Amino acid sequence: MKVRKNLQHFLEELKLEENVKENIVHWHTIEEKEAKTVEMPFHINENLIDALQKRGVNELYTHQRSAFEAVQSGENIVAVTPTASGKTLCYNLPVLQAITENPQARALYIFPTKALAQDQKSEINELIGEADLMINSYTYDGDTQSSIREKVRKAGHIVITNPDMLHSAILPHHTKWVSLFENLKYVVIDELHIYRGVFGSHVANVIRRLQRICRFYGTDPIFICTSATIANPLELAENLTGKKMTLIDNNGAPSGKKHFLFYNPPIVNKPLNIRRSATLEVRKLAGELLKNRIQTIVFARSRVRVEILLTYLQELVKNQLGPKSIRGYRGGYLPTERRAIEKGLRNGDIYGVVSTNALELGVDIGQLQVCIMTGYPGSIASSWQQAGRAGRRHSESLVIMVASSSPLDQYIIEHPDYFFTKSPETARINPDNLIILIDHIKCAAYELPFKKDERFGAFETEEVLEYLVEERVLYQRGDKWYWMNDSFPAHNISLRSASQENIVIIDQSNVAHVRVIGEMDRFSAMTLLHEEAIYLHQGVQYQVEKLDWEEKKAFVREVDVDYFTDANLAVELKVLEIDKSRSINHTEVAYGDVSILAKATIFKKIKFDSHENIGSGPIFLPEEELHTSSAWISIEDSLELSESRMEQGLIGAAHALRYIAPIFVMCDSGDIHVVPQVKAVHNEKPTIFFYDRYPGGIGLSEKIYDGIESVLKEARGMINRCQCESGCPSCIGTDPTSEHAKYDALQILERFLR
Repeated sequence: MKVRKNLQHFLEELKLEENVKENIVHWHTIEEKEAKTVEMPFHINENLIDALQKRGVNELYTHQRSAFEAVQSGENIVAVTPTASGKTLCYNLPVLQAITENPQARALYIFPTKALAQDQKSEINELIGEADLMINSYTYDGDTQSSIREKVRKAGHIVITNPDMLHSAILPHHTKWVSLFENLKYVVIDELHIYRGVFGSHVANVIRRLQRICRFYGTDPIFICTSATIANPLELAENLTGKKMTLIDNNGAPSGKKHFLFYNPPIVNKPLNIRRSATLEVRKLAGELLKNRIQTIVFARSRVRVEILLTYLQELVKNQLGPKSIRGYRGGYLPTERRAIEKGLRNGDIYGVVSTNALELGVDIGQLQVCIMTGYPGSIASSWQQAGRAGRRHSESLVIMVASSSPLDQYIIEHPDYFFTKSPETARINPDNLIILIDHIKCAAYELPFKKDERFGAFETEEVLEYLVEERVLYQRGDKWYWMNDSFPAHNISLRSASQENIVIIDQSNVAHVRVIGEMDRFSAMTLLHEEAIYLHQGVQYQVEKLDWEEKKAFVREVDVDYFTDANLAVELKVLEIDKSRSINHTEVAYGDVSILAKATIFKKIKFDSHENIGSGPIFLPEEELHTSSAWISIEDSLELSESRMEQGLIGAAHALRYIAPIFVMCDSGDIHVVPQVKAVHNEKPTIFFYDRYPGGIGLSEKIYDGIESVLKEARGMINRCQCESGCPSCIGTDPTSEHAKYDALQILERFLR
């Protein structure tokens, strides 16, 4: 490629260069959009207006003004606009205005990560400093020094925290936070779309506990939520807070012209439909951009991929730009290092950054010219978050999504209409999941005794309270239920899991610094934490050296290997109760409660990129039982297939469905399991089950029951479009043992749909 001067030259050459042009399967252009602005509200504090004007903010975008007015009128709001559209002002402006009018007023800001909380603290403190306001804003998280914690509790007008800290450190000790709770006027929940699935269901219960404590202190705060684009922001905000919300989505922010390219690497193995490594293609594309000093952000799916790409790119351009001009950004970096990288990106000293999704959230790094995604990020909402990192407000920008060989990537890349025209995913939570709910009722009882007829959100508590009395967790005196244990329960409850019996993961790579790096529910641990498993934590590879099942501990050590592990789970699934069912022609679709007996049997070592099987071994673990909710679909009349072909066809169809289902319910691929049965126990028919991986279920399988036709059609389309001959790891999940494997999987999906 010739030396390029700017982004326009690069775009022109992309259209002309043969070995690049043929890999671009779709070129989507989003035209620039002018700003829509309105005057500042007349009654805003003069110092605040001066500070905003110094920053070049003389007017507000339409959504900022709408948010300000709605909050001033006492409405709870959810503001939904794209990345970098000035959502921060939707909450900072009404909060700062309220505190200037009443210095006793308090606000609680909740961010999903510590990095984002620190970033927002810097942003608001700069504004407070420039406006010369007597307002104290502090972060309160695990890094807050004990010497200033009391000052935060007593004098913090704005307390910035995360859900885990609110759950385990603020609510259980509310008596130390009297000045906050007695004067709490606003609760800000940023990045609302993050609160989905199990995590969101937990956080909804933490918010119920927060509101209960507020009522005790005589306050009823207004909720201000902000979110990236999802299909159901209003529903999610109302489910999370239990409040009636007003939707603000009249985005007035400007945006420059954006080119969004879908790039599919060339096939290197036709029979198995394996493509050239996405990482190598990204290295080639990003290298060209960086050599020409075009500011670029590269997103990779894991820490390992971040470090690999960073090494490649630094090597490519070290003589022209110097290695410090390209940096990595991920969890595990020290805060000072992350701040330096953010500053370098804003002022242009750093030309490139390779990041995990840590930079997907709203950390301020300015606006870059190009965003390259190494693989599909896993959801449409995440893709747009990452894409939003490219494009200064009035300049042209480029986004390139480079697909891997995985079925999900191939589905998205070959289906641009789905990506660009489909509304982003629906975020689901189920705050009334009994297992999650009981944990938080325990926490709430520790914080304040329950009264007779008291509800927890919309949930009637009496039955649960009586159950906890029987379990000797609470005791009843008169019309009140009290906590009766010495320890407080929040410490033992993780917001990231629905199971109480978690396996703790201990990293012993450094003998002098053995540390806990995470936890996992027992059911998942069977296939992900067995001995010799390769466990990925924030992208780093660890090998499990010992799994102590009785003591609930997994001991791991950091490794760098070119394979991952995949375990076989022998599943015995029984339908306990059918809640609803319907028929589609030759097919029975149903939803209800199921019991799953699972036993991990063997594991395989699978090489990255080529997916070759390079070894295997047995797993010695006891059986586990899970009660959850499931959707399932059964063929009513027989297909003319032998039992072995029916089994292979069901396995192939289930593999395709396993990749499609998470797209439709906006969840991680591990949150929902797809299991085929040649003869289901309850009806002896060929059946495919979709079950929630969490005890009691969190509503994912119910959504699949409602939209099963769409899920089946997309799975059929994914297999049809695969360029292999008779089935491959990308479409039906296995190297076919028979030439009919792909045909049989398609025939089964056709029968489900006919």
